[in-house]
Amino acid sequence: MDWPHDPDGDEGSEGRRKYGHAVLAKKVDEDEDFPLTAEEYVEQYGDHPVRIDYETVVSVADIFEYVDQEEFEDFPDFHKSLGRALREADWWPYRLEQA
Repeated sequence: MDWPHDPDGDEGSEGRRKYGHAVLAKKVDEDEDFPLTAEEYVEQYGDHPVRIDYETVVSVADIFEYVDQEEFEDFPDFHKSLGRALREADWWPYRLEQA
């Protein structure tokens, strides 16, 4: 895919040191960007790449297809919603027998 920036560059996984949530989270300012709508986030970052694991890169828009929330009250709310979306899409690399 033709990404607007390198999935493993500074705007992405930072040399494969950041994955999934970490890549999504660094695009927002916890103190200034909330409340935030899913529409605003996808409008600004939808075509950006997110490295899920060593072989998988998807777009922000792909992840947000699984987000069922329209607005995020604060950073923890945003983070939890994205975690649910990543698990729903089977892009969550960790599997627990019980939580």
